[in-house]
Amino acid sequence: MTAIRQAELDALPVREALPELVSALDGHGAAVLCAPPGTGKTTLVPLVLAGLVGGGPRRRVVVAEPRRIAARAAARRMAWLLGEQVGGSVGFTVRGERVAGPGTVVEVVTTGVLLQRLQRDQELSGVDVVILDECHERHLDADTVAAFLLDVRETLRPELRLVAASATTDAAGWARVLGHGRPGGAPVVTAAGVSYPVETVWAPPARPVRPPHGMRVDPAQLTHVASVVRRALAERSGDVLCFLPGVGELARVAGQLGGVDAEVLQIHGRAPAAVQDAALAPSAHRRVILATAVAESSLTVPGVRVVVDSGLAREPRVDHARGLGALATVRASRAAGRQRAGRAGREAPGAVYRCWSQAEDGRLPAFPSPEIRIADLAQFALQAACWGDPDAAGLALPDPPPAGAMAAAREVLVAVGAVTPDGRATPRGVGMSRLGLHPRLARALLDGAAAVGPRRAAELVALLSEEPPREYGDDLAAAWRRARAGGDAYATSWRAEATRLRRSAATPAGPSPTPTLPEPEATAPLPGREAASRRAVGAPAPDLRASGAGGADGSAAAATAAGTVSGDDAAAGLVAALAFPERVAKAKGEGAFLMASGTAAELGDGSRLRSAPWLAVAVADRGPHSASARVRLGAVLDEDTARAAAAHLLASGDEVRWEDGDVAARATHRLGAIALAVRPLKNPDPALVRAALLEGLRSDGLGLLRWTPDARALRARLGFLHRTLGGAWPDVADDGALLARADDWLEPELSRARRRADLARIDAGQALNRLLPWAIGEAARLDELAPERIEVPSGSRIRLDYSAEHGQPVLAVKLQELFGLAETPRVAGVPVLVHLLSPAGRPAAVTADLASFWQGGYLAVRAELRGRYPKHPWPQDPATAEPTRHTNARLRR
Repeated sequence: MTAIRQAELDALPVREALPELVSALDGHGAAVLCAPPGTGKTTLVPLVLAGLVGGGPRRRVVVAEPRRIAARAAARRMAWLLGEQVGGSVGFTVRGERVAGPGTVVEVVTTGVLLQRLQRDQELSGVDVVILDECHERHLDADTVAAFLLDVRETLRPELRLVAASATTDAAGWARVLGHGRPGGAPVVTAAGVSYPVETVWAPPARPVRPPHGMRVDPAQLTHVASVVRRALAERSGDVLCFLPGVGELARVAGQLGGVDAEVLQIHGRAPAAVQDAALAPSAHRRVILATAVAESSLTVPGVRVVVDSGLAREPRVDHARGLGALATVRASRAAGRQRAGRAGREAPGAVYRCWSQAEDGRLPAFPSPEIRIADLAQFALQAACWGDPDAAGLALPDPPPAGAMAAAREVLVAVGAVTPDGRATPRGVGMSRLGLHPRLARALLDGAAAVGPRRAAELVALLSEEPPREYGDDLAAAWRRARAGGDAYATSWRAEATRLRRSAATPAGPSPTPTLPEPEATAPLPGREAASRRAVGAPAPDLRASGAGGADGSAAAATAAGTVSGDDAAAGLVAALAFPERVAKAKGEGAFLMASGTAAELGDGSRLRSAPWLAVAVADRGPHSASARVRLGAVLDEDTARAAAAHLLASGDEVRWEDGDVAARATHRLGAIALAVRPLKNPDPALVRAALLEGLRSDGLGLLRWTPDARALRARLGFLHRTLGGAWPDVADDGALLARADDWLEPELSRARRRADLARIDAGQALNRLLPWAIGEAARLDELAPERIEVPSGSRIRLDYSAEHGQPVLAVKLQELFGLAETPRVAGVPVLVHLLSPAGRPAAVTADLASFWQGGYLAVRAELRGRYPKHPWPQDPATAEPTRHTNARLRR
């Protein structure tokens, strides 16, 4: 042990704000601390509040960090400042790793670990102060922990002190939350920073790149980021820290940096602790550190003088209707950009190269989207239920959970037996909440352990909880075998997580609500070419159980040689189906499947799973404009296992619907949207048939009825009267309005109809007559108010056209037939629009004011047409001329 490094402690700028912070906590018990990066808020503040430095009273302090790498780094930094090793006065606990002892006073934990502790011990016995670090990131676990801690302060331990700390945050919002109804909220303490200046270099791509879509990032964008890294290396000194959205992007940019005069490292949440620690240690060689958002906060990466920011981040998204949850690539917020840029000024003046334009910067969101608004809430809903507040209505959350997302989460929890239908946690649900897993995965671990054994279930759930790299492929069983045999970073962390889960699975968690699952060996084989050809000619397929191919520790090569599935495939399919029952999928064709949720799914070309009869889809994503989801990870399945894993989706009944242009009636047995058995229904319920016919009229239109010319004319006349007079005259122009009154005009014919052909026999004109206002006597005025025809001066009765949707009725008549008519005819008080025709019936003029036309427009028409039609009268004074539909010769007879 060495002496406390007092000089380093004294140099931390946050020291100036500590008296105000201590005073705020003494007076209010809660405070918000805003301190720029590098001020010591993560390291000095806990030590002072714990009484380890500064001479204050000794208190037990828990610091909650959003990420494991930050928790380990903060603990090591504080221990170093005290001249100790981690595990003494300062320790840390993250998932799967604990370095702390009986003398630990300051313990750094992840928010997930703190959440589990609160569920086990709501009083948080022995803890005096909790610091929620980097609260600006608005992770769901952090928001939940804050709400639970405030509940503890209100009801159990008012002496518990809370600090919400961040470099960039909505201080007023957090003050309101921590104040929990107190006037003015909790005090806000601000620490001045002395970080070094960071120059901003705007480095947008020379040519436009496609915006991020789902998980996809335009390769041109990554190429540009790599080129900016090379530029930064050439223009600046010191290490370069480059921010990218995910592990795949780290690997691709690393591949484009071959030959640079620097060591290229990759740092992300799934990297082994040793790799993360190496990136955080000083180095004698120049480095390029490619990092995800794990390096945004709470970390000082020694030697970094330059930051290259891709401007991209990953946020969770969920399609509640289809049960598809995934990460999505989005533009990083301005707050994240400030945090990232600050990494360059922790030790000396630096620079940030931003891979977008200054004009774009102003359009970025101010803060990241709170996870509670956009993420799958099943795990949150289970935590709230176990806390005793199933609707989370009594929790002081910065943002309330969306009602739709909570309803979807409740459905998932009921299906896996974690909560009762009214949302109360079951004993099984309490046990599931303590596994540190999403409830879907907790169900897969517990029920899968009984079916395939704890070790195999734990290994498969570890694969599902930490999605394997894309190079592992889309076959879950093959990825499992690769992880077991692999020595890469992912395999190392996977083995540690599998060991943790195996121990967790040994703890009883209540009975399963799921029917007995079939033995995994019963899973139907995935046809290889040899096996498929044998069955085609009636020969038996190889017996894998007899040959010993596969099995938990079997040879992947042997399974491949046999051309059929191994026990690994069966276990993988079962566990994946238990986790995601809505995603069990039945083949529709080569590489195409239908999931129980109703979403179509497709496999990539060359996938071994393309010929599977059934599939358990573990990971899928679906673009906003894509009809099908793309399967990223799945396992072969058989129908019996699919039925058992998704038993809550099994349903039988009569289905009568409009399909392919006619009524389809059948008795079905379904697994969600997947039809398992179908037979024709001879005598369907007439009410269901009527509903199907209405569905057809809505989807295919009222053209399914018989529309004679008179019927179309009547509809147009009624539409005119509705627009003009309203009142009792019905709205018949809109199909939706008509169908809403189907009982008033389509009966009894609609109830007698059984198929499309019957609709075609219904006379729409006769049916529309039922909508006339007979009860008040107005129906008899139809011909008066909207006559079908109008008599013109020549004696002809001309049909009026009422079809113009928002216009006047149209009278199309030969010009000579209107001689002597001084005023424009009116219908229901509306002047008609006169289309004046030539003797040949072609348009000559249009007017709604005949008097004006005779005085002006007629002379121009006469001059143009009298030479073309010399046999017809073209008097100079049409007002006094005799109207006619005949030629001059006919008139002289």
